[in-house]
Amino acid sequence: MATARSEELRELAQRVADALPPEVVEVVLTGSVSRGVADDVSDIEMLCVTEEQLSPAEAFDLALRSGLEERESWGDPSTPTRRVSGFVDGEQVETIWWSRELAEERFTSGGSADALANGLALRTCGLLARWQERLADYPDALVAERVEEAAERWGGFTPRALLTIVRPDCALARMEWLVDAAERVLAIVFALNRVQKPTAKRLGQRVEPLAVKPERLAERIEEALAEQDPRRALVVMTELQLDAVRLAPSGPNVDRARTWLAAGLAVLQT
Repeated sequence: MATARSEELRELAQRVADALPPEVVEVVLTGSVSRGVADDVSDIEMLCVTEEQLSPAEAFDLALRSGLEERESWGDPSTPTRRVSGFVDGEQVETIWWSRELAEERFTSGGSADALANGLALRTCGLLARWQERLADYPDALVAERVEEAAERWGGFTPRALLTIVRPDCALARMEWLVDAAERVLAIVFALNRVQKPTAKRLGQRVEPLAVKPERLAERIEEALAEQDPRRALVVMTELQLDAVRLAPSGPNVDRARTWLAAGLAVLQT
């Protein structure tokens, strides 16, 4: 049962957090465990914040002091982010280490925004509550900005160019287009619902509660990506793109995309 599994891993994460020294000022549980949907293959994901930036060796040492065994690091050590994974009681724990300054810069970016918006504080100096308050503020201007950015690629060249990736020897280019289109559709939908865009994992669960979305959103993305017929795959995705921009407020990119996608769909269906 997901709820029981989440509670089990949450208690283990709290144990890890409690073992950290005071110099770790904020520990946030993220991922499926924080959302209460963990299953048998879920791991524990934690953001750990220190006042000062850590060296790779310092992050590795703190992970050791928290009880992590079989520790490994990953990621580019030349960046200020430190990543250390390990095991506690046979469960995998992934820790990300940020300085407070870096955390303040990055909490609104990329997947961090969704992770922290749904995060749980295992230790706090007030950072997570303040971040979540700011992330909950999703004004009209931000909606328009993200929707316009997502719709930007759909236009500016002839719709007949879609036929170039219908060719049999263009499978990779076609898949790149389909994946990019799906990501942009999701960016529009989550912006319209004033929700931080999550990762694509468990997409059906993440889009199910959204009030504003094309019908069968997750199912149509899966259908387009799995479809063996190139033209049919592009038709399914283009219809979904068009449905998404028709839900969006007017703007230069959105208005152009509506016209361009409709023309592209006509080309593909000819």
